[in-house]
Amino acid sequence: MKRLLPLVLLLTAATDPAPPILSAARIKADVRTLSADDFHGRGPTQAGETVTLAFLDARFKQLGLKPGGDEGYRQTVPMLRWTRDRASFTLDLGGAKRALTPGTDVAASSRIVGTAGLDHAAIVFVGYGVVEPRLGYDPYRGVDVRGKVVVALAGDPDVEAGRDLGFGGRASSPAARTKLAEAQKRGAAAFFQIHDTFPSSYPWLQLAKGDAVPGYALDTGSVPAAFGLRGTLRNDIGIALLKQGGLDYAAAKLAAQKADFGAVELKGAYLTASTTVSLDRVVSHNIVGILPGTDPAAGSVLYGAHWDAYGENAFDPPADRIRNGAIDNGTGTATLLEIARTFVSAKRPRRSVVFALWTAEEKGLLGASWYAEHPSLPLAITAAQFNLDPHVVLGRTHDLELIGVGRTPLETDLARVAAAQGLKIVPEENTEAGWYYRSDHYALAQKGVPGVYFRAGRDLVNGGLVAGERERARYNAACYHQTCDEFDPRWDMTGAAQEGSVAYGLGREIATGRGWPSWSAAEPFAAERAKSQAARQP
Repeated sequence: MKRLLPLVLLLTAATDPAPPILSAARIKADVRTLSADDFHGRGPTQAGETVTLAFLDARFKQLGLKPGGDEGYRQTVPMLRWTRDRASFTLDLGGAKRALTPGTDVAASSRIVGTAGLDHAAIVFVGYGVVEPRLGYDPYRGVDVRGKVVVALAGDPDVEAGRDLGFGGRASSPAARTKLAEAQKRGAAAFFQIHDTFPSSYPWLQLAKGDAVPGYALDTGSVPAAFGLRGTLRNDIGIALLKQGGLDYAAAKLAAQKADFGAVELKGAYLTASTTVSLDRVVSHNIVGILPGTDPAAGSVLYGAHWDAYGENAFDPPADRIRNGAIDNGTGTATLLEIARTFVSAKRPRRSVVFALWTAEEKGLLGASWYAEHPSLPLAITAAQFNLDPHVVLGRTHDLELIGVGRTPLETDLARVAAAQGLKIVPEENTEAGWYYRSDHYALAQKGVPGVYFRAGRDLVNGGLVAGERERARYNAACYHQTCDEFDPRWDMTGAAQEGSVAYGLGREIATGRGWPSWSAAEPFAAERAKSQAARQP
């Protein structure tokens, strides 16, 4: 269903932004600390976790927050960790063998423990690999992929079609996130996606340099059934693979956008692969602090940000093996700390306020997902949530970018609070990136907790959209999740302070009020929220 931008967002008048409520200088100072080399890139279960937790513990204690974890402020998050110790891949195209170099030609992982592999496995192209019965899409119909390698395009049928085919247009759809599961359900031995920058929303560099990063999952007591290889092929290799099977890449995209597209076995194309994987049980931690409200029965408001980054990695170049995560997510973590300081220094609100710093967001929203199952305060009476996960450091801006437009009436309140601070709300532009599904608020939304996810926009006071887009594009192309995401003393953190100030203003309004924010009627999360309606007093 195509989402319409609420009228209030379109009509918000542009004004000069007011000075932010939060301190950009304090946010910047904390980002400098959190992204220093002695924090080792804040990798969960690595040396950086110990340093990071000690710092965050001390800050929450200094603020006088009530501990909300099972060990003081720390909430234990048990995890499984798969480490790929060795990997080799050989593609056979019409008898010509080509070795694929991990981290250069292919980015892949496996959760089959020990040594496992494929021997001359046949390859089946499944278009976008999306199964959506209500729209008639099932590329697997009539095709047996058991024991074979499934290869799919990036994105979903809508993303590059230029029109809405039922998946939401340019916006990434939930169906696009089920491709691996669909291949697994049908007995495929491996699943690969052909990388394409636009529908993926990130360049090949991001995948290639993350090839050797271990895989994680929550440890719920048993090890989930293992699926074989999963990963991504560099675009030119995917094009060559399709060509071997008689398919033109551009034409295959167009054909796969139609509901009647059927999978094609690529004749003369085979994959031989071998991996050695080890599994161990590890423990990481969320940090949770609570500012108790004046009415214990009134519920709470939750602010979250992930403290983790990509850590220190032996597979990175020896000159710099620390992915410091200054922007992602040192900035969000520092902004949450400043919001907490501002709440503590103001009059105590009626509702409690939970400040949660999540682990392992970069591993699949694991810390937030664990909290969603083991909350410090009941989610049924968590009135709203705010997620601090900015994508780039920007200076003073005229706008805030709303991620996931049309999901909740809270967007009207967001526009009003932002306007009072001289800011306008604009809808996210790069909807194909699927940001709504890629950050911690999503784990709580799935449990029915309403919220708005937004970040500093690109219409900068100094330089306008041109300057803002230039900075976003530069960071995304070169430093997102990489070793060059480092602190820059020249940064102007006003954009983060503006984002945090609006989050504080709207959150404080909810924390001092009696209303219960909701989801839009057509939003799937609304049904989950309705299950706990009796717990929320009018």
